[in-house]
Amino acid sequence: MTAEHKIQNDIRVALSKHQCTVFRVNVGNVKTADGRFFSAGVPSGHPDLYGFRWSDHQVFYIEVKNEKGKPRADQIRFHEMLTKREIIHGIARSTGDAVKIVEEGLIGYGFKYNSETK
Repeated sequence: MTAEHKIQNDIRVALSKHQCTVFRVNVGNVKTADGRFFSAGVPSGHPDLYGFRWSDHQVFYIEVKNEKGKPRADQIRFHEMLTKREIIHGIARSTGDAVKIVEEGLIGYGFKYNSETK
């Protein structure tokens, strides 16, 4: 099984070759000097990658999953929010999926509620 991190890096390279700027999202919990924790980064459920097409400056979001990966509840909620606003986004399990999502301007690609994603 391919690691999601490798798929993510391959997608970043592939989309860059297709005239896109792509950003990787970093999140995590940080412990302060006085022992408190806080969450750093984007909201829960935010996709792994986001960017824009150079041709029309259209924004897109990509959630990266390996062959068996399933979206979490918070990722599905984020997908629903993006869908309502007709924003290009989807689940990419390969560079081909990511290029398809972005080039075709797909909304919600891979978020089908079937036996694979439940």
